[in-house]
Amino acid sequence: MAAYVVWDWNGTLFDDVALCIQVMNGMLEKRGLPRLAGPEQYRQVFTFPVEEYYKALGFDFGREPFSQLAVEYISEYDRRALGCPLRAGAEAALAELHRRGVKQVIASASHKMALEEQVAHLGVAGYFQALLGVEDSLGRGKSGLAGDFLRQAGAVGDALFVGDTLHDWETAAALGCPCALLAGGHQARPRLEATGAPVLDTFQELLALPQLAGR
Repeated sequence: MAAYVVWDWNGTLFDDVALCIQVMNGMLEKRGLPRLAGPEQYRQVFTFPVEEYYKALGFDFGREPFSQLAVEYISEYDRRALGCPLRAGAEAALAELHRRGVKQVIASASHKMALEEQVAHLGVAGYFQALLGVEDSLGRGKSGLAGDFLRQAGAVGDALFVGDTLHDWETAAALGCPCALLAGGHQARPRLEATGAPVLDTFQELLALPQLAGR
């Protein structure tokens, strides 16, 4: 049984896909670039590193550096993020893992202060041993944060990562940890399935995984 679950936040527990599309479409419209048609297209194009996502949408870093664009995006996203809910079933899953004695951590490419504010606003901070977020707005990854935490906890070999993107799987693989991926977040199911990791539709399916069952 896994002693720890390392959760991704955006798109995994936090239901922010619609907001991400709205904020990005505002930026695209401002520059006369084609809008995202909806969640299906978004889930096909969104990727890490985030610079590649912006390039795919037509942003010209020669005219506007990525760092400037990222700050514009995050400023608008953070202004509206507290209107987003948890994904359906997320809080019940957190409560059940807590009941089973599984320790829980969030490792996110979100800014740490914004992550803390969002988690507290939704009333679920008490489920987590730690909230690990980055210190800038560039969305460049979280494997170092998660690895440092697990090494200090002596749990590198005893953690299950749960996310909704290829980056979550890559983070887990870099640390030699298993990973489960939730469909319906920021990347399309076929992209997730290509990793070979379990791809789940519900939190109930997650709770039934061998790494978590039986507590």
